[in-house]
Amino acid sequence: MGFDNTVTVVGNVTRDPELRFTQAGMAVANFGVAWNKKRTDGEEDVSFFDITCFRQLAENVVDSITKGSRVVVYGTLTQRNWESQQGDRRSKVEIVADEVAPSLRWASAQVTRNEFRGAPGFQGTQSERPSEGAAAPAAARPASEPTYNLDEEPF
Repeated sequence: MGFDNTVTVVGNVTRDPELRFTQAGMAVANFGVAWNKKRTDGEEDVSFFDITCFRQLAENVVDSITKGSRVVVYGTLTQRNWESQQGDRRSKVEIVADEVAPSLRWASAQVTRNEFRGAPGFQGTQSERPSEGAAAPAAARPASEPTYNLDEEPF
């Protein structure tokens, strides 16, 4: 039976992200997020979540997020099992992040786009790739290449 186990959490980062690398060289970052909710009686309920990020997202998170930052995390719930040094079985539910973003509710952010590191089937750098929806400048196009008005429907 297949189902979607995606979750979105908005909260404050409880510890600076820690970057590690697997033996194969893949970047992995871990950090915590706390989510507070005030009850009607004035008390607060606090939930803590462990977040794991992989690859380029992990490196970007370490460069961008610090303890105390308010973030939006979108990802999937994952349960990990292991055995402690004392031989006890342990289990933990964590969020494996697909996206991490600063919350802009009480802060502003400056976004800096990283250099494109390649994708399947693409040759070249991001600076060589035209931005989405934009035609290459006339001087950069071969004379034999037709020009298109992007405001018109293609058919």
